[in-house]
Amino acid sequence: MLKQFLICQEGWYEGGSIFVAVFLVVVVSAFSNFRQETQFDKLSKISNNIKVEVVRSGRRRHTSIFDLVVGDAVFLKIGDQIPADGLFLDGYSLQVDESSMTGESDHVEIDACMNPFLFSGSKVVDGYGRMLVVSVGMDTTWGEMMSSVTGDKNERTPLQTRLDKLTSSIGKVGLAVAFLVLVVLLIRYFTGNTKDDYGQTEYRGSKTDVDDVLNAIVRIVAAAVTIVVVAIPEGLPLAVTLTLAYSMKRMMADQAMVRKLSACETMGSATVICTDKTGTLTLNQMKVTQFWLGQVSIEDDLAKGIAPNVLELFYQGVGSICESVSGSLPEFSGSPTEKAILSWAVLGLCMDMEKLKQQYSILHVETFNSEKKRSGVSVRRKADESIHVHWKGAAEMIVAMCSQYYESEGIRRAMNEGERSRIQTIIQGMAASSLRCIAFAHKQVSKEEAEDYDDRNGKTHQRIKEDGLTLLGIVGLKDPCRPGVKKAVEACQSAGVRIKMITGDNVFTAKAIATECGILGPDYREGSGEVVEGIEFRSYTPDERLEKVDKIQVMARSSPFDKLLMVQCLKQKGNVVAVTGDGTNDAPALKEADIGLSMGIQGTEVAKESSDIVILDDNFSSVATVLRWGRCVYNNIQKFIQFQLTVNVAALVINFIAAVSAGEVPLTAVQLLWVNLIMDTLGALALATDRPTNELMHKPPVGRTEPLITNIMWRNLLAQALYQITILLILQFRGESIFNVHERVKDTLIFNTFVLCQVFNEFNARKLDKQNVFEGILKNRLFLGIIGVTIVLQVVMVEFLKKFADTEKLTLWQWGVCILLAAFSWPIAWFVKLIPVSDAPLFDIVKQAITCRKRAGNLGSCLMNPKELRSHIITLQSSDPLTISI
Repeated sequence: MLKQFLICQEGWYEGGSIFVAVFLVVVVSAFSNFRQETQFDKLSKISNNIKVEVVRSGRRRHTSIFDLVVGDAVFLKIGDQIPADGLFLDGYSLQVDESSMTGESDHVEIDACMNPFLFSGSKVVDGYGRMLVVSVGMDTTWGEMMSSVTGDKNERTPLQTRLDKLTSSIGKVGLAVAFLVLVVLLIRYFTGNTKDDYGQTEYRGSKTDVDDVLNAIVRIVAAAVTIVVVAIPEGLPLAVTLTLAYSMKRMMADQAMVRKLSACETMGSATVICTDKTGTLTLNQMKVTQFWLGQVSIEDDLAKGIAPNVLELFYQGVGSICESVSGSLPEFSGSPTEKAILSWAVLGLCMDMEKLKQQYSILHVETFNSEKKRSGVSVRRKADESIHVHWKGAAEMIVAMCSQYYESEGIRRAMNEGERSRIQTIIQGMAASSLRCIAFAHKQVSKEEAEDYDDRNGKTHQRIKEDGLTLLGIVGLKDPCRPGVKKAVEACQSAGVRIKMITGDNVFTAKAIATECGILGPDYREGSGEVVEGIEFRSYTPDERLEKVDKIQVMARSSPFDKLLMVQCLKQKGNVVAVTGDGTNDAPALKEADIGLSMGIQGTEVAKESSDIVILDDNFSSVATVLRWGRCVYNNIQKFIQFQLTVNVAALVINFIAAVSAGEVPLTAVQLLWVNLIMDTLGALALATDRPTNELMHKPPVGRTEPLITNIMWRNLLAQALYQITILLILQFRGESIFNVHERVKDTLIFNTFVLCQVFNEFNARKLDKQNVFEGILKNRLFLGIIGVTIVLQVVMVEFLKKFADTEKLTLWQWGVCILLAAFSWPIAWFVKLIPVSDAPLFDIVKQAITCRKRAGNLGSCLMNPKELRSHIITLQSSDPLTISI
């Protein structure tokens, strides 16, 4: 009766402790997932918070789409996503893509008479204009459209998929071990080979009480189930969640907004980054520093140095300006290039916009895009009803359209081949000084052609003439490189990542900027194939492109199609490609790339929607920071895998050997669940929150096919697991005699030593291949805090929760022994890291050796030299690729 009473009184401890342990694991996982979901919601709101340009109080302002109200006048340009339903007010050549709403891919022309309706969610593909907002939010035609801007929060990333496979494999091993332990313990019990606490045989056939048999079976099953719980690394998904959520939050502070989870980890594997020049490598703060009229450079007193008739033509062709309220300085609108030219015209050429608006009216505008690299406008002079055509854009393209040019005296001269060559030389000289060259050209339309441009004849969309133009002049705009961009490029190159600059500027400007940024080295030679133009790259055959794409460092005068072609070629060569883009036409390349990086300031909404990560400050240094974070995510996951697999291997082997040989497991269900709690939750928190270090940028990129568990990790975890298994088995079979203690104290020593081994091994896991595991440890206070909490909780488990944890109090001497045994893992890790390992994956080498034995019939000769082995396997693969698969 007393025995039954004691069982009833204390029997709930094990069940209750298991419930508490499982409850803690579930609560920590749930809290972590909740934090991640909250973080995603914040990022979604930021991603949805698109800025639009409106007119308020007579001035242009940028405001959030959430602050738009009915009656606002919104400015639209190429690449914008229409933020609300509205009516077209005015503009030129406005075309929209309504495929997201109607499914029709044809672009729709918008005008005030025939089709003035603009719908939320549509995208501007050409032209510009203003619209009057008539409905916002859920009252629009497609009120829920903006919710689709962010990516799917439940998507499985490639790393998570690989971890799922790893978890499944480990789980199967755990199930097999648990099943063997269950069978062995049941056989030992029913054959009378187990004894109770009083030294009596537990099972005595029919004499054994049924309740005792059931209790024994439940205890054995609980031990087997606990092994399964410990074996299955459910902490891996938690570690990925913690690492990604932590890195996304930190990357936000480092000017990078992650829109798709997979980009975090994929960026760490990037081997090539294709970057824009303007605004990414440079500041995008244009300023006119040179002006050539004909073949003469005009530097001082611009307005007086130009003939009046030429100056008036310049006024016509420069562009539009938005005046602010009366009495204030003019506000320039448009791209940085347009604003720089407008500022130069107003302040340097003394252009009076109000007077110009009264004298001329705009008939038609062809807006600038990255394919044409020029823009055109036709205007009518009100005084004599004459019509004038103006083009401005890439200097060599505009010059090619001209047959005449103006001199500074206002004289118009024919442009023969000699004159054209001299002007081209001037352009090349400006470009070699890192200047962006913009040329202006003009043509007065004859009376016969004037009807085609007259909007009163309903021909407002007639194409502007592009031939027979007269060159007005060439301006050179300086866009300085961003501070720190050269260091960022060097950091990426030292990390084994190649940087390729793809720009729309001419080849001379591109080379100058690439040299200044460090993309082209001092050993660059003309004709080496490192610099090409888009048209040349486009004209290669597919085989030629694949052959030359790796050599190319700079591609000038490129179109969005050229960028897409470059990305496709690089991916065919096995590269992991990251691409930066800001324009609507960059969307295909951003989607095609493994990681699409859009620009947060200059980027259009179409580009952002097509990208995986938004660089908020348009700075290449932030791209390098994203690369560091990507590698950090991967590295943190590897740290945790090494740490967890060490615990798994040690716990499984110890329990299996003890169960088979002694018929009992030294680590109880409660103790194993406590180890599981330390390993899965606290361990994940400690190892998943390390910040990126400079050493990550001195390693080659990790390919997508590289194994998750490297040879270095196998070396470390097998050494630590072997040490833990050896120590704990010695304690299991000789602990009572060595320390002169009874069995319960011995089991407590095993449990305490095992847990402390994990605490010390957590330090080893911080550095996979470096011997100094304490480097930078004071910067990670969370890690130190978790270690402290773990030690305190372990003391409480051993000293104060004896019945709950099935432990006995230990003396200070016994605590010292446990700590000393666990601390030996540090010098072991230090010496083990001196052992060199092969770069080839472990299982790859094993499979190669097996195949070599089967195919060659001479394993010894193959294993004499690793180089000979690899050479032999490559030969076998070339003859029969199916013989070896990973």
